[in-house]
Amino acid sequence: MVLDAAAATLPRKSGSVDRLVRLAETDMAGVNRLITERMQSDVPIIPALAEHLIAAGGKRLRPLLTVAAARLAASDGAGSDNDHCLKLAAAVEFIHTATLLHDDVVDGSALRRGKVAAHLIWGGAQSVLVGDFLFARAFELMVETNSMKALEILARASRVIAEGEVMQLMRSHDLNLSQALYLEIIQAKTAELFAAASEAGAVSAGVDQTRADALKAYGLNLGLAFQLVDDALDYGGATETLGKNAGDDFREGKATLPLLLAIARSGPREAEFWERAVGRREQTEADFRRARELIIGTGALDATLDLATDYADKAKAALAIFPANDWRESLESLADFAVSRTA
Repeated sequence: MVLDAAAATLPRKSGSVDRLVRLAETDMAGVNRLITERMQSDVPIIPALAEHLIAAGGKRLRPLLTVAAARLAASDGAGSDNDHCLKLAAAVEFIHTATLLHDDVVDGSALRRGKVAAHLIWGGAQSVLVGDFLFARAFELMVETNSMKALEILARASRVIAEGEVMQLMRSHDLNLSQALYLEIIQAKTAELFAAASEAGAVSAGVDQTRADALKAYGLNLGLAFQLVDDALDYGGATETLGKNAGDDFREGKATLPLLLAIARSGPREAEFWERAVGRREQTEADFRRARELIIGTGALDATLDLATDYADKAKAALAIFPANDWRESLESLADFAVSRTA
């Protein structure tokens, strides 16, 4: 059940990922076959650990974006339909899974996609090394498409994601973190892969740079919206629907936008609470509930979701260059879903 205090947030335009999932069903079946094939290894722990996370589900949004971008790009006659996007989509999923394995070790997370985090079962070293294996598999898949441009896009994204994670690690407990720097961090660690997944799909269809840039902009803004909503859900969602423990960001002392806005809007009386609970991480059982009440009460949760809505609107606007068809409408609905979702 969603936390009761979060029900005070204003309703936003609902969307759906289901329409896009149905539209890309055949393509995604091919992507899933590639994922299953390429995560195999003669070293038994590698497929076992990889499958633990990959088979746990998730929405496969990033590879879905690669496929959808390729099909939309080809739908107006500017590009061509081919299956190169399937290998790029599988590569995107491997990059994403590798970063999750690494992140969970760094953060000491207990849950991922509703299951015990892999590092708690197999160990941190094994999780990191299997993540490295998946990165290697991703680059093998990219090379097989014979597209230097796609390789450049996804290689750059891998580097930027790593930079974003280091930036977050360096500033994760900084209660004076500016909104601008926060957005720079989430653009690097999250939105960059959304952007690269979309742009690589467009490139695989052989479209011109203008259309590739439009899909890159769509992915970037969609990724920013998703991360902002993820950060809001840590305070406005529930463990049962999130697939991870609600309040993890707070307990880890992560300076996300809802927290930063609440701190800025709180008075001197709350300053010591924030410094103790987040700055020094000297927390009691009651602290998360108090933090959540302050975040909702100061309007910080709504402000974060409003900003996410702005990015979702920018994502939809970026698609205006393409004809109105099922692919475009499904991607527009996905942008609305990014903000209206509860998990």
